[in-house]
Amino acid sequence: MTTIAENLKQVRDRIATACQATGRRPQEISLLAVSKTFGPDAVRAAYAAGQRAFGENYVQEALGKIAALADLPDIAWHCIGPLQSNKTRPVAEHCGWVHTIDRLKIAERLAAQRPAGLGPLNVCIQVNVDEGANKSGVTVQEAPALARAVAALPGLRLRGIMSIPEPAADFETARAAHAKARALFDALNADGLALDTLSAGMSADLEAAIAAGSTLVRIGSAIFGKR
Repeated sequence: MTTIAENLKQVRDRIATACQATGRRPQEISLLAVSKTFGPDAVRAAYAAGQRAFGENYVQEALGKIAALADLPDIAWHCIGPLQSNKTRPVAEHCGWVHTIDRLKIAERLAAQRPAGLGPLNVCIQVNVDEGANKSGVTVQEAPALARAVAALPGLRLRGIMSIPEPAADFETARAAHAKARALFDALNADGLALDTLSAGMSADLEAAIAAGSTLVRIGSAIFGKR
């Protein structure tokens, strides 16, 4: 039975191999360990193996882990699940990142509720790149206007965009879907937004995402095991 530390090494090796295949450097890719549904002990094990950034989908679950792991220095918490208006305050107060901005109202609440002493909250616009019917996120066409509005808010720092394409049957199909997100990312940068984060790719498709230009992969089951 593999340990979380061994799984992390395997994921890092996959990232390095994907980078080598596409002429990129592993240092260009941030690894976000998605710890949703796994308890504080699993996060501690990953932390002991050198992992520092963790993603959570559910606010109440995240708050419990943040409290239980408050003794760990330099740990970074990312909110990567849909965010409702009545849950923005604890996220603004306890997380360092939010990947799922798809409405200006949510961004405005986060901006207003971010404690000044914590510095700006890092945020990404969630984009539904392939317009999947059951997926959250704005369309590619809607993204530029939302991105400009979010970038203008105090208390937030717009870092980039996040996407979760529909599962693909093969590498090239997956790469093409992630390439749509990369094209939007590049277009927003050309428009003067100075973004640095393309949050794209999960356990099943991280290689395709890296080939398309992802800068941050969100890995859960390959690190912590099946849910």
